[in-house]
Amino acid sequence: MILVKTEMGHQVLKDRSVRLTPRQRSAFILFDGKRSVAEVLQASQAQQDDVDNLVSLGLLARPPADDAAPSPGAATGAAPAAAPTAGGERSAQARYQAAYPIATQLTASLGLRGFRLNLAVEAATTCEELLALVPKIRAAVGADKAAPLERALAP
Repeated sequence: MILVKTEMGHQVLKDRSVRLTPRQRSAFILFDGKRSVAEVLQASQAQQDDVDNLVSLGLLARPPADDAAPSPGAATGAAPAAAPTAGGERSAQARYQAAYPIATQLTASLGLRGFRLNLAVEAATTCEELLALVPKIRAAVGADKAAPLERALAP
């Protein structure tokens, strides 16, 4: 089963308004809509009851039916196509939606050395916040791997 952070979950991640145990927090961060519960439990020291608690708090939920299928470019790391605005440029929200999964995938691949950067990406809620993290991501993963992220954030 795949779980994703809810809007409340993203807010809690930012402001720490709900006290989570270290086990719960580390597992919570790993829920990105791509990893299954089993994969998160294997990658963290969390137990099933920790995940159940995060769900009962409203911080995690099943993805909406239309988000459950992988996006067209998810397997290749390419940014999914977003609808352009009237001027031919994509909106900031469309760029964010295209770039966020790429950024989380890149920072999650760094393991423990990218933990803080992964937290920063998870906390980013706007295109501008993601753009501010691009230099750090590029430095951590290299220019070649960061290129799809930069293309996704380009207007």
